[in-house]
Amino acid sequence: MRILLTNDDGINAPGFAALERIAAQISDDVWVVAPAEEQSGAGHSLTLTRPIRVRQLGERKFAVAGTPTDSVMMALGHLMGGLKPDLILSGVNRGPNLAEDVTYSGTVSAAMEGTLAGIRSIALSQAMADYTHGRESFAGAEAMGPDIIRNIAAADWGDGILVNVNFPPVPLPAGVRVTEQGFRDYGHIRIDARTDPRGFPYYWFGYGREVETPGHCTDLEAIRDGYVSVTPLHLDMTHRQTMAALKAKLGE
Repeated sequence: MRILLTNDDGINAPGFAALERIAAQISDDVWVVAPAEEQSGAGHSLTLTRPIRVRQLGERKFAVAGTPTDSVMMALGHLMGGLKPDLILSGVNRGPNLAEDVTYSGTVSAAMEGTLAGIRSIALSQAMADYTHGRESFAGAEAMGPDIIRNIAAADWGDGILVNVNFPPVPLPAGVRVTEQGFRDYGHIRIDARTDPRGFPYYWFGYGREVETPGHCTDLEAIRDGYVSVTPLHLDMTHRQTMAALKAKLGE
């Protein structure tokens, strides 16, 4: 299986080194095309106003001065020389990508770009108990990632689907749950206001509280309970039930 690796934390991120170790357990045909620097929160952005520069670091390893989407496009359209990967792995992200995170995440968006190209794509993220630089742990992802990836890749997928995998902040997760996408309460988002040494204000965004969903198993709940969350996402965001209501109002 030919695998393409990318991420949004940058090619030198510790989570990306973890992904390389995970991929090496699955295949010996691994390509690396990832952003040269951190692109967290870049979403599905594409660079259109400046040239894209690429630095080759190895036989099948390239650093792209651009976004995760740029990296996947460069890999598929140029750097891999027409060799189509069987699987794209994006991550392992430093921190989870749960609920509405998927709309901002460069990690998830790289998998979206692969899905648009007709390639099975998996986004992988690691929740953490300690985010101190140099003390981040990707133990959960490394312990269970290879087997989870093999099983997901062997499953039947429909068109336009990517899989979002999140690992809980424990060395050995309790198990795996297939989940729905959760949501957070944006009425309770936290904005931390501070002042810099020159007296100017600046702000940090924090998450809102989780929205409880009785009778459902969401990605938020799975991670909170110590399980790996596996969520299939679909690129077709059309809400078909609303189509009928709109057609009635618009006289179609």
